[in-house]
Amino acid sequence: MNTLKTTFLMTLMTVLLVIIGGAIGGRGGMTAAFLIAGGMNFFSYWFSDKIVLRMYGAQPIEEQDNPRFYGMVRRLAERAGLPMPKVYVIQDDSPNAFATGRNPEHAAIAATTGIMRLLNDEELAGVMAHELGHVKNRDILISTIAATFAGAITYLAHMAQWGAMFGAGRGDDDEGGGGIFGMLLMSILAPIAAMLVQMAISRSREFGADAAGARISGNPLSLARALQKLEMGSRQIPMEANAATAHMFIVNPLTGGGMMSLFSTHPPIPERVHRLEDISRTHAY
Repeated sequence: MNTLKTTFLMTLMTVLLVIIGGAIGGRGGMTAAFLIAGGMNFFSYWFSDKIVLRMYGAQPIEEQDNPRFYGMVRRLAERAGLPMPKVYVIQDDSPNAFATGRNPEHAAIAATTGIMRLLNDEELAGVMAHELGHVKNRDILISTIAATFAGAITYLAHMAQWGAMFGAGRGDDDEGGGGIFGMLLMSILAPIAAMLVQMAISRSREFGADAAGARISGNPLSLARALQKLEMGSRQIPMEANAATAHMFIVNPLTGGGMMSLFSTHPPIPERVHRLEDISRTHAY
């Protein structure tokens, strides 16, 4: 099922890139965008996790560097029946964490120094179990590829916007280009389309990772308490996160209400907490 999702995602993002290429440069732009998309499909599969980790300055650690955190991840991975992932720490006061990698054998878990200070051991274990839930559900590749493509689409849309402002699309109608109005339209619609794709993928997978994390940790309520603390903590200390990667974190690192909430990549924390409380009542661990 996740193979089909990944294939669908790559195809949809490729189509979006080609459409933007056509808006910028007509048929020639579509061809160039298709070639770029083909290269990105290959590159994002093999290297997108390294890009995301480097983007946040994540540093790999071993057990001697942080016995509490590393040992916790190792015990949870053993309980989940997963290979030991690589463990990374991000020097950031904002409390958050994410998982990345193309499969369980090449997975990585990253957490900020802020989350380690905010949560007690049971709550932090709940968060790490959630991230290992993403690994076990094999949806980390989907989220990482979505981050890579959404970032590229947003970047190209900004190029189209600047091109439209300086009249780059005025003479492209004969070559199939959309002209200045087509470029402006694509510069607005493409990032929204990319966000909708991420949102559709992310909201369902967060519920799945919460349920898997509850099973792995054996304590759904510890994860519920952690989510409540993280929501408050991330608002008090916002993270300087790239919007294209926001869906990868356990709680949305980007703050904002109004229209921003409509495009949130995460389901509401109260709803996630309610589901975890239901799991606690109906399952014995």
